[in-house]
Amino acid sequence: MIRKILQSGDPILRKKAKKVDKLDKKTQIIIQDLKDTLRIQKNPEGVGLAAPQIGKSLQIFLAAYKPSLALRAKNFERVVINPEVLAIDTKLPSAKKVKDEILEGCLSLPNHYGPLRRPRSVTIKYLDEKGQEVKEKFSDFNAQIILHEIDHLNGVLFIDHLLKEKKPLYKLDGDQWEDVELV
Repeated sequence: MIRKILQSGDPILRKKAKKVDKLDKKTQIIIQDLKDTLRIQKNPEGVGLAAPQIGKSLQIFLAAYKPSLALRAKNFERVVINPEVLAIDTKLPSAKKVKDEILEGCLSLPNHYGPLRRPRSVTIKYLDEKGQEVKEKFSDFNAQIILHEIDHLNGVLFIDHLLKEKKPLYKLDGDQWEDVELV
């Protein structure tokens, strides 16, 4: 079922999500709702969606990215339940290289973007949608997606990083970019 995506002011987005105790029919429904809801997002298009964003304070998220044909990369899709960070590349990309910053956005703050440099890789342990334990390392853009979604499970939004790093926030209105003041 397609769910409404909660917007940035909703208090559920600021709470640490609860661990999933068992993979039952209710959990499978939430996973399907995440897939259905993310699939229809077109303006803006999303690459991930966490259960708190659809009003379910549980440690579940979907990461799904379909790169353009020009990139010749494989489609990326993971259902992640109860993630545990095992290792993180704490060395950030060089601040001098603009290409290492990605304009990160969020479906809970649509059409707002800010330049973030996240670690290049992260290794996590999690349960997949079948309940199997998986240990996996993610790199580059996939790591950025995973870290963004883990933040959601911890009540953190990408704008929190922008504030901490004193980075700008931009709003895309049609084809015009506007500066947004962060307070």
